[in-house]
Amino acid sequence: MDRLRTIMKKEFLHILRDPRTLFMIIVLPAMLLVLLGYGVTGELQDIPLAVADLSKTDQSRRFVDYFTASRTFEQTYDALDEEELLYLIDRGYVDAAVFIPEGFGRDLATGETAHVQFYINGSDPAVAQTAQLKLDAIAQMAIQDVFTEQLQRAVGGTELSLPIVTHMKTLYNPDSKEDRYMIPGLVAIVLQVQALLLTAMAIVREREQGTMEQLIVTPIKSWELMLGKILPYLLVGLVNTIATLAVATLMFDIPIVGNIWLLIVLTMIFILGSLGMGVLISNISTTQMQAMYLAVGIVIIPAIILSGLIFSREGMPLATYVISELLPVTHYLSIVRGVMLKGVGFDFLWPSIRMLIILSVAYFVASVLAFRKRI
Repeated sequence: MDRLRTIMKKEFLHILRDPRTLFMIIVLPAMLLVLLGYGVTGELQDIPLAVADLSKTDQSRRFVDYFTASRTFEQTYDALDEEELLYLIDRGYVDAAVFIPEGFGRDLATGETAHVQFYINGSDPAVAQTAQLKLDAIAQMAIQDVFTEQLQRAVGGTELSLPIVTHMKTLYNPDSKEDRYMIPGLVAIVLQVQALLLTAMAIVREREQGTMEQLIVTPIKSWELMLGKILPYLLVGLVNTIATLAVATLMFDIPIVGNIWLLIVLTMIFILGSLGMGVLISNISTTQMQAMYLAVGIVIIPAIILSGLIFSREGMPLATYVISELLPVTHYLSIVRGVMLKGVGFDFLWPSIRMLIILSVAYFVASVLAFRKRI
């Protein structure tokens, strides 16, 4: 029993004297619960909505007011025509759109049936399903109010028809198949997990094996050492990219609608950023266990929950949303889904590409600076 108490005391002292281990054991789980709790439980509100009102009448404005009066939708764009609505959805600026034709007000005034077209971005089934249900429910309320008004004005014998008929069109994933949404996202997560874990062990393994001193006394510069650690895994990442895309298309029947070469190039930038994060974690860790714990707790779990892979980022609080912006996988998800599902090109993806490049460079530079501090 004395021997057991001695070993237990030794382990407790080891934990208490190591600030990194103490932080990971006590602080990190609570931080993750707070961070991920807000990311998961955020209610989907203020879905970006674009409206093209060609009627420009009191009736059409009242109809639009039904959608903007609730917290579900936020009218962020006032489009000029139907083509601009589709452009806004293509660019990812809005998730839903309402097209009111020119004769809407005239048809209601003359007792004819007016038609309204709804468009929904189906590349995210969770948002698409919510938007579709809310659009339909709000439209039914509006139709019921208009029909009640027509009943009150109707004279005996007057035949009344349904005042407004709505048409719903889901773009990019009309069948709302989960695999078409999830498989491209899983490609991103698989590539990041492998790149991160491989390099998270790189520097700390050298330190544990005693070979770091040999590297330090050589004339090699910090950035050369970091780049030398990253480039071999970048080549491995290229092979894995081709393999995962082949599996996605051949086994899961997920088509790559856009330019596959653009996707591969952007994937290499994404993997470079993930490798940089892994080397940075390796630099600030003293043991391989610490590196593994930090990689899983600080990057992999938040990447799965906060990046938009499973839960929509639309309903996240500002703090959680900002943290998700610092994850390369968040922006790569927009890219891989945009290319594979929408078939969009460089100009449409530029905002995500720009952030991906900035983060990739930033994490590589941070890994170099962190290594210099440890020499």
